[in-house]
Amino acid sequence: MEIILLERVAKLGQIGDVVNVKNGYARNYLLPQNKALRATKANMAVFEEQRKEIEANNLKAKTEAEAVAKKMDGTSVVLIRQAGESGQLFGSVSARDIADALEDAGFKTDKSQVVLDRSIKILGLNDIAIRLHAEVDITVTVNVARSPEEAEIQAKGGDVTAKGDDTEEFAVEDFFENEEDAEAAVTAEEEVVEEAAPAKEEATDEASEDAPAEEAEEEKA
Repeated sequence: MEIILLERVAKLGQIGDVVNVKNGYARNYLLPQNKALRATKANMAVFEEQRKEIEANNLKAKTEAEAVAKKMDGTSVVLIRQAGESGQLFGSVSARDIADALEDAGFKTDKSQVVLDRSIKILGLNDIAIRLHAEVDITVTVNVARSPEEAEIQAKGGDVTAKGDDTEEFAVEDFFENEEDAEAAVTAEEEVVEEAAPAKEEATDEASEDAPAEEAEEEKA
């Protein structure tokens, strides 16, 4: 389909350019979004009459978008999601989710402005481009985490999916809420150790007594 561009479109052209695109791309995106008109004689005549106004409106929209981009610069939003130990999400984060998070942060954003090739499906920091205008993009950070605490760790460069080598040790008393019960458990444990010690000593003595006899038998042999 042949169309007239009403704004700059990446990889297609500038305002006023007449280009050929696939019918589906024109019908499903460019025409509904008012980014283009069918390149009929009537539409081309109307465009030429309104060209100055269209260009002026585009310049105004661009200026406004640049002002918003300055305010959004450095913005980071946190999205809390459930995930496994490996960091794989039980679901995903979509363009709509990001747009809603930005709106909660004070930036009115439509999901169509979020440049996301595929949904986010893993924990971590993601640099996502927001198209505020055909000629104005701004990158925001989307912090996907299981909790606000983990989001803070990730923001500081930490890895919440890393497994530590240190194993936490627990004392017997850690398993009892009542101090008296804890003391009783510790005493019982000590008594078991004390009872086991003599038995170990007897076994050692027996082994020592058997050793000379074995050596004598070996000499006779």
